[in-house]
Amino acid sequence: MPRRLDLSQVSVVLVEPQGPLNIGSVCRAMANFGVSDLRLVKPEADHLGDEARRMAVKATPILEAAPVFSSLAEALVDCHFSLATTRRFGKYREDFWYPEQAAAEVLALSEKGRVALVFGREDHGLFTSEIDLCQRLISIPTHERLRSLNLSQAVGICLYELYRAASFPRQAVVADSRRLAPAGELEAMFQHLRQCLLDIDYLDRQNPEHILRAYRRILGRAQLNQREVRILQGLWSRIDWLNRQRPA
Repeated sequence: MPRRLDLSQVSVVLVEPQGPLNIGSVCRAMANFGVSDLRLVKPEADHLGDEARRMAVKATPILEAAPVFSSLAEALVDCHFSLATTRRFGKYREDFWYPEQAAAEVLALSEKGRVALVFGREDHGLFTSEIDLCQRLISIPTHERLRSLNLSQAVGICLYELYRAASFPRQAVVADSRRLAPAGELEAMFQHLRQCLLDIDYLDRQNPEHILRAYRRILGRAQLNQREVRILQGLWSRIDWLNRQRPA
C-alpha cells in the first residue's frame, strides 16, 4: 500500500495553454496523483468554462483555485527550483532527466522549498527564454514517428512517476535541511551577473545569452540556497567595484 503523501510543495505551471479540455484534463491528472497547486500563464482558453469543468470532473476545485499570471517569471517567483519539459534537443536543450529520474529529485527538492513542473504550449512548447528560468529539463521518450505528446498526457506521465516515487520509495533519501533560494532571488542574481559580465566585456554584446545560459545550467545544477546566492552577489558586486576603478 502507498504511504501517506504530501506533495503540497509541488506546482504545475501551464504556459499559454490553448485548449480548455486540456486544462481540465490536467486538473484531473493532478487530483489523481495528489498535486493541487496549478498555475496558469496567460491561458488562451477559458479555463473556467464548461469544457474545462467537464474534463476536470471532481478536480474542479483545483481549476477554480488556479491563479493566472502575466509571465512565467511571475508564476515562478516563490518557487525554489523549476523543471521545464521539452521534446526538442540541441543547443541550450541538453542534460535532461527522464520523468522517473526527475521524480526522485523533485521529492528531495520539495523538502527544501517549492518545486515547479513547467509545461509549454500545445503547439510550440516552451521558448528558450522561458527554459532559461528553469534549472533542469525533463524529456519524455516517445517513438520517432510522433514525438510530441498531448499536454495533459505529458503532465499525467510526470505526475504518475512522482506519485510512484513518493508512494513506493526504492531507498531512503538522506534529509538535506538546506532551503533553496527562491526563483526571484536567483533571477536577480543572473541579471546582475549578466550586466557584470557585459561591463567587463566578457560577454558578446550581440549575443550575451549564449554564454550566460551555460552559467544558468551550471549554477542551476548546484541548487543554490539563499546564503550562496548572497555570496555570489557579493562577488559580482566586487567585480563591479573593481571595474569602476579602472582608468577610463
